[in-house]
Amino acid sequence: MDTTPPEDETVERFWAQARKVAGFTRLDVVVGENEVAALTPPAWSFGTDAEEADELLALVVAGVKTATSSARWEWEAEGEELPRPGDLSIICDGAGEPHVLTRTTAVDVVPFDQVPAEHAAAEGEGDRSLEHWRQVHERYLRHVLGGYGREFTPETPVVLERFAVLYPRRRRR
Repeated sequence: MDTTPPEDETVERFWAQARKVAGFTRLDVVVGENEVAALTPPAWSFGTDAEEADELLALVVAGVKTATSSARWEWEAEGEELPRPGDLSIICDGAGEPHVLTRTTAVDVVPFDQVPAEHAAAEGEGDRSLEHWRQVHERYLRHVLGGYGREFTPETPVVLERFAVLYPRRRRR
C-alpha cells in the first residue's frame, strides 16, 4: 500500500495548509461538526516503489486517476479497517513528500474477475482498459498476497476505492 513513510513534520505542515483550503477549520473540530478533520489523515504513496509512486501521483494531480484498488486480504492481514466514504488521505510522492489531499467517495468489494471496466478506466493507468488493469493488478496481487501466504484467484476480493482531490499541492520550480 505505501512505499516510503513521510516525515511527520512535513505531513503536519501540509495538513495545516490543506485543511484551510479544503474548508476544515479548527473551529469545526472543536464543536464536533467535522470529526474527520480532527486528526491528521493517513499519509501514504501509491505503488510498490518510489518510481511507481511518482507516476501514479502524477496521474492523480492531472485528474486522470480517481480510483485505486487493493486486496481485501491485505487490509485484513495488516489489521486495518477498509476505507469508507468520507475518509481523508494525504497522498505522497515516492520520497514521502505530501502533495494531495483526497476524500474517499465510494468503496466496493468485488471479486477480481468482476471489477468493472469503469473502475479500471478511473484508475487511469496504461490505456485505461480493463484488460490492462487485470494484467497489471493480477501481477501486483500475486506479489502482495504471496507475502501474506495467500494465493491469487479470479475470486480474490478486491477493494475498489473512488476518491476526489480536495487539495493539490503545487510543485515548486
